[in-house]
Amino acid sequence: MIVPMKKIAILVQAKDSEPAIDKLRTLGVVHVEHQQLPKGANVSALTDELALIEQAAGILSRDEFLRQDTAESLDLSDWEFTARHIIDLHNRLSQLQDYALTLKNRIGYWQNWGDFDPQAMDALRKKGVYLGLYQIPVREIENLPAAVVAKKLSVVAGVANCLLICQGPIEVPYKEISLPQMRLAAMRERLSEDKRMLDYLKDEICKATRYRQAFLRLKRSLEEELEFHQALSGMGEAGALMYLSGYIPFDAVGSLEQTAKYEQWGIKISDPSDQDQVPTLIRNPRWVSMIKPVFKLIGVIPGYRELDISLWFLLFFSIFFGMLIGDAGIGMIFIALTFWAQRRWARKVKDRSIFTLFYLSSACAITWGALSGTFFGQEWLGQSVRPLLPVLRNDKNIQALCFFLGATHLSIAHSWRAIVKLPSLAALSEAGWILILWGAFFLAQMLILGEAFPVFAKWFFVIGAGLVVFFTSPSKNLLKGVGTGLGSLLLNLVNSFTDIVSYIRLFAVGLATVAIADAFNKMAMEVGFQSVASALITSLILFIGHALNILLAPLSVLVHGVRLNVLEFCNHIDIKWSGFAYRPLKKQVNNS
Repeated sequence: MIVPMKKIAILVQAKDSEPAIDKLRTLGVVHVEHQQLPKGANVSALTDELALIEQAAGILSRDEFLRQDTAESLDLSDWEFTARHIIDLHNRLSQLQDYALTLKNRIGYWQNWGDFDPQAMDALRKKGVYLGLYQIPVREIENLPAAVVAKKLSVVAGVANCLLICQGPIEVPYKEISLPQMRLAAMRERLSEDKRMLDYLKDEICKATRYRQAFLRLKRSLEEELEFHQALSGMGEAGALMYLSGYIPFDAVGSLEQTAKYEQWGIKISDPSDQDQVPTLIRNPRWVSMIKPVFKLIGVIPGYRELDISLWFLLFFSIFFGMLIGDAGIGMIFIALTFWAQRRWARKVKDRSIFTLFYLSSACAITWGALSGTFFGQEWLGQSVRPLLPVLRNDKNIQALCFFLGATHLSIAHSWRAIVKLPSLAALSEAGWILILWGAFFLAQMLILGEAFPVFAKWFFVIGAGLVVFFTSPSKNLLKGVGTGLGSLLLNLVNSFTDIVSYIRLFAVGLATVAIADAFNKMAMEVGFQSVASALITSLILFIGHALNILLAPLSVLVHGVRLNVLEFCNHIDIKWSGFAYRPLKKQVNNS
């Protein structure tokens, strides 16, 4: 749920502003709303220092350098020199890598011309010997002027790399190739030297990773200090008084009032107005909070006045995951990979609920695979393994299930909106949309699955449309209310049908997963295991096919499973994801 917030204003004497900010940091419940743009020497200096540390720590955190990562203490008196040295090493490394790549390309080009000395050629030209490098089609060489001597150095795709020599200026209908700055042997020697320097620079940066943890600690400390000075310089001023505004959770009001009374601050607590930009704080039971990593991944936060869909997102995301993966074998591999990742990185991950989410989602994939009889594909199982629900082996039944899930999912959205609107008559318009959605469900079955359209279903559209038109915006001005409702109906009627149909993506992607597995299984079985060589080839085919499914599976869930929740469902429940996170002024580092 989204935690209700209170707006607070704190008034202190100017001389007490710093101790007040420090006390609020200790309390750790006030999300500060700056009264003016934070600025000043401290803010500017800390911002620059933080940018320097973030750049250095970012370099040291790259996988290519993390060969050693100890918690060795860093002498804070020279951290700036160390950070700049690391950044300088990395800049030199990047420049040298770019030059080495350019040099490799030049070597690849000039090796077709052979090893020659560009300076010697320039010297001959100055002495009146006319010579140059040209690319000429092989069949055209014999058509060159008689005075021109052509020496073929190499031939690539029917084009000859030639050295032309003449007693006078060379006049041919081809563009002369500019000479390189150094000969081929020198390029190769330079590339070898650059490789040694690259290895040296990489080794120096790898050695510096022993400072990584110290940099990260220093970064957190500076972030805290910057936050303090931003809050201080962002306070409003009124003569000898200064004031701060912000937001706190409703259940933290008591602790703030006690602190204000003890510190003798002036304090005002009120409900936020509709114009206030209130931060969003979400609290849910632990088992629901496991969906938080998905929200962080896609970077969405509901607005303070919107609804928290965490529960429904988790429920339907799990169902969608199971249907999109649709294979018990892949689900088992996901569980094994999750277990391995948990053993390896659990201590480094702040929010470990991501592992629980993957266990749950993988279990759903296994469940769907067991129900439909899918284990690394279906065809190779034959009659040896029967699905627990044979009806799920029928494409038409799964498509109907997709439409049913869509109608149910979107009906939950409108039901929730109706509850929010109660006791207003506007709640009836949401009931109208629910009727229209189920009418669209039967229409989709008729148009796509060839089912007969029930006679009673047409009344879903008629009654639903009437409720939407008359109750979307109930008003004393009947004409105005009907106009608003009619506009809403015309804008969203077709969308209701297309949104129901869009849930068929669950069937399509799941079918593709099974089809890929079956195709590779069939290819592998045609090779068979008659010999060691054929067994190796068969194993390779199976590995490639199922590895492809395993790699594509997370992408399909992200694109389709998340989309149905974030777009279709949220459009119907009217969530715009317009929020920003509640971040209280807080002491995170003990500097004592």
